[in-house]
Amino acid sequence: MDTKYLEIIKAPVITEKSANLGKNKEQYVFKVDPKANKIEIKQAIEKIFNVKVQEVRTINVKPKKRRVGRYTGLTNRTKKAIVTLAEGQSIELN
Repeated sequence: MDTKYLEIIKAPVITEKSANLGKNKEQYVFKVDPKANKIEIKQAIEKIFNVKVQEVRTINVKPKKRRVGRYTGLTNRTKKAIVTLAEGQSIELN
């Protein structure tokens, strides 16, 4: 496996909403590199998890203002990808 693919896919997003997508619609949510496009994300998921990807949807998450004491700043900007797998495919996220 190429390390390039591991740089594109950062981590799975494990929330109640993403868990329901995984159960009902064979969709999984991942944090990805903000510079990655849909084609790169699709190739990375297929190589890392050895599955067939049907569709990739992406969401750019804007930074939010946060404050710690008297200091203000912004959270990091991220990108999420919702990946739909082919019928009968699944990914084990533990």
